[in-house]
Amino acid sequence: MRASTGDWRGLRSGAFWVICVAICVICFRQANTSEWIGSFPKEWTFGIADQVNTAMNWLVPKLSGPLHVVSTILGFLLNVTRGVLAWTPWPVAFCLFVIVAHRAGGLPLAVFTVVSLAYVAVTGYWERSMNTLALVGVAVPLSVVLGVQAGILCYRYKWLNSVMQPLLDVMQTLPAFAYLIPILLLFGFGPVVGLIASMIFSIPPMVRNTILGLQRVPPEISEAGLICGCNRRQLLWWVQIPAALPQMKIGMNQTTMAALSMVIIAAIIGGSDDVGWAVLNTMRKAQFGPSLIAGLVIALMAMLIDRISLNFAKTETAAPADARPGRWRHPHGLAALAVIVIILPPSLFIEQLHYYPREWVWDFTGQITTALDTFIASTSGALESLKRAGLFFFLLPLRIGLDQAVSPYSWGIEFTPALRIAYAGLIAAGSALALGSGSRTGAIFIAIWGVLFYYGTIGIPWPVFVCTIAMLAYAAGGAGTAALALATMIFILLNGLWEPAMFSAALCGAAILLAFPLGMAIGTVAAEVEWVSKAIRPVNDTLQTMPQFVYLIPFLMLFQVGEFTALIVVIAYALVPAIRYTEHGLRSVPVASVEAGRAAGCTEGQLLWWVKMPQAVPEIMLGLNQTVICALSMLVIAALVGTRGLGQQVYVALGKADSGLGLIAGLSIALVAITTDRILQGMSRSSKQALGL
Repeated sequence: MRASTGDWRGLRSGAFWVICVAICVICFRQANTSEWIGSFPKEWTFGIADQVNTAMNWLVPKLSGPLHVVSTILGFLLNVTRGVLAWTPWPVAFCLFVIVAHRAGGLPLAVFTVVSLAYVAVTGYWERSMNTLALVGVAVPLSVVLGVQAGILCYRYKWLNSVMQPLLDVMQTLPAFAYLIPILLLFGFGPVVGLIASMIFSIPPMVRNTILGLQRVPPEISEAGLICGCNRRQLLWWVQIPAALPQMKIGMNQTTMAALSMVIIAAIIGGSDDVGWAVLNTMRKAQFGPSLIAGLVIALMAMLIDRISLNFAKTETAAPADARPGRWRHPHGLAALAVIVIILPPSLFIEQLHYYPREWVWDFTGQITTALDTFIASTSGALESLKRAGLFFFLLPLRIGLDQAVSPYSWGIEFTPALRIAYAGLIAAGSALALGSGSRTGAIFIAIWGVLFYYGTIGIPWPVFVCTIAMLAYAAGGAGTAALALATMIFILLNGLWEPAMFSAALCGAAILLAFPLGMAIGTVAAEVEWVSKAIRPVNDTLQTMPQFVYLIPFLMLFQVGEFTALIVVIAYALVPAIRYTEHGLRSVPVASVEAGRAAGCTEGQLLWWVKMPQAVPEIMLGLNQTVICALSMLVIAALVGTRGLGQQVYVALGKADSGLGLIAGLSIALVAITTDRILQGMSRSSKQALGL
């Protein structure tokens, strides 16, 4: 192939694009005279949501008996785990956590654990954090066991893997709020429902990593096992599973983080006295000081669990033999035994050693609240100006179009015919410049974004949107991807969710348009400057491990409820993948290519833009993929701070216990995420092929 890296297999066929442009022009011209083109007719929709509700009403009584047994068993496991953690004296638990951290990551991780657990204790959240840990402690082992079994079956039976992959995609992209309603109907209100929701979200990473680990086992290892006389079961458990264990450990880490990310959502429906409930309760009361303290507890717990589990995942399955004699070969085990023997007996009689004393709690919520109020009062003018500028000059045009947004009230000017002509000329010049530089993809994207910004997602006729997305999908991934994109949009149209979907498209599009270039810029600097990379690494880790709800706290304090707050929240959550993948892509460029560029006389800037950046395009495209997926996954959370769209439909359905609407709206978000993933994967594959990778 001789096309440029961005031209995705030559953009398939130019004839299809000519047809697409012709259809779009006709639809724009007829939108005002033919009402069905401008907006999808309501009489063409049909109520799948009503049918889902009818099915649930029939299903719930039928399954109440078996599900009650399952609920009882899970509730017993959860209560036992919670009871054990609540009974364990806090100094014992504190020391054991530090010992485990030292075993996993050495002295630096042990020190970080001491500081983090000290913060949890002195802020008065020790008991609540143990309740949160109980949920994770039950959800993770169950998710790992079920995920490993499912992964093994998918590895053995290719047809099952083909069926399971789309199901895993839906489980990972379907908003948790969407399946909370049927779970509530089936299992009732309580902590068990939160546990089940956590497991649904946590199982897919374990399944995927189990499949990947088994697929990567070298054939010679399996052949050696067969030569030694292993039967099928022995080959799996004695040969293949041990060889796949490093990848499966990564799956355990991701499963653990997925379970922890659900703690606040679990608190909504579980009502247990844990840290998630504290965050939720203080946010509802607009007590931002206490909510910030509780949110930091969850963030620290997430970072601790992530670092400990990830360090264990990176260790070799067969550690070198310890040269120390007999009893000293396991110093961490001896240290743990010493803690139990020395601290546990007196803690049974001394209350201060069993339960963390309330008089040792530092209540600094008042000082934090006062400091926050002072900061907000001093910056309110600048923050309000930023908020208005973002709303009027960016979000509003993207949603309703420049033609509707530009007015003396909003922009202070009229959108005169001369300005319209100037805007059209600017877009045409940009497309021509991109086309002249050999990038047909760039020219098409500039043209599409120009039209989108002029008409807005709400103002574009639905046939134009459907036709354009289908053609982009076909150009990127072929007929299969185009069929998936077309099916997704038809599903949204027929269920009457087109207008909410367009609101979501405006919010996600705006967030991606800002987050991805900003993330690319930060990642590029981090790849070139080592101290910047070291400085942003803990920030990235913090942002990536914090549960989604915690993102709301600082931005609600600064900007209050509104669409701009939702935009900032989505940007903050979607920024990290763009940074990480850009830095990784630039650092992964072969040394030989860099040296060849230097030998050819390239400056550092030329080396970056002419040598490194083109070869990093596949990784950067994966970063764009993950940025889009993260933005879509925040739609429901963004609905809590005042935005409209599919996320709001899911949240409204939860309030009304409308399982049909919740599932249909959630499935719409999941289908959009899966379709976007397939399109961007196709673009990444084309880039790799063009680079000969």
